[in-house]
Amino acid sequence: MLNPNLKLNTKLFDVDVEKKPTRAGFGTGLLALGKKDKNVVGLCADLTESTQMNLFADAFPERFFQVGVAEQNMAAVAAGLGVTGKTAFISSYATFSPGKNWETIRTTIVYNKANVKIAGHHSGIMTGPDGATHQATEDIAITRCWPGIEVYVPCDAIEAEKATIASAKTQKPVYLRYSRDKTPLITTADTPFEVGKLQDFWVSENPQVTIFATGYMLYYALVAAKELEDEGINTIAVNVATIKPLDSNEVLKFTNQTSAVVTVEDHQITGGMGSAIAESLAKTNPLPIEFVGMQDVFGETGTPAQLLKKYKMNPEAIKEAVKRVIRRKR
Repeated sequence: MLNPNLKLNTKLFDVDVEKKPTRAGFGTGLLALGKKDKNVVGLCADLTESTQMNLFADAFPERFFQVGVAEQNMAAVAAGLGVTGKTAFISSYATFSPGKNWETIRTTIVYNKANVKIAGHHSGIMTGPDGATHQATEDIAITRCWPGIEVYVPCDAIEAEKATIASAKTQKPVYLRYSRDKTPLITTADTPFEVGKLQDFWVSENPQVTIFATGYMLYYALVAAKELEDEGINTIAVNVATIKPLDSNEVLKFTNQTSAVVTVEDHQITGGMGSAIAESLAKTNPLPIEFVGMQDVFGETGTPAQLLKKYKMNPEAIKEAVKRVIRRKR
């Protein structure tokens, strides 16, 4: 069942569950930060409305900088602002930032510990019809390897707003990952959010498998957990909203109950959240793991539902992965 202590959306499994894109949470979160702190500034690479930075730009035009299609310049300018007392947010599609401007972010922002938050939008195959060139499925891997950066991947628009606001509480560089399409609201305004905290959104007695999910894919993990329970297979489904820092003690706590793991993400399985979980467990408690995500392939054009089915990332595929790992455990 859904964890009653986390005050989650009780209509989560309804056909008409409310949906919003996680990028909407970025827009409202940044606007809220702008109202509270005059040192918050925003920079965008010609995608202001698509990335929802238009809310901030309209409210605080004197603190908004439109750099045009020049992602490297955007990162370098933000780095300067970030080391001189500002909290700078840069916004673009994730394939362009941190994709195209990876080296500039590394050298000017991360190496200098600049107070810059990198908002990567249209991540994963959820970007759908835009195709492989615009579907960032490597961005977690290329950011979490940077020393000293933090990486947040909120599960819905409500958590995205909280994560955006939380990112301004640290002086470290932060990568914030958002998706394009509308996805179900899993949490509520009362659901707690804490950087680095893993939360068991689905709980059950005598669970056999721990499912770690990140981003909007948590919804499909919860659907799978509910259906598996109807089949007599109990699981734990954990929200990994913070991939870095990752609390290894929390990972161990949730896996000690089951001794088997399935990781679920809209990202390449190489270097993503699943890799981070596996790295943690390799040090403390090696056990059978199945990885649900992009299996060393690029995406293609299609609706999100079509692509999730094709690449075996839908609830049915998650259920199959759970059953496979149970067989391996035995």
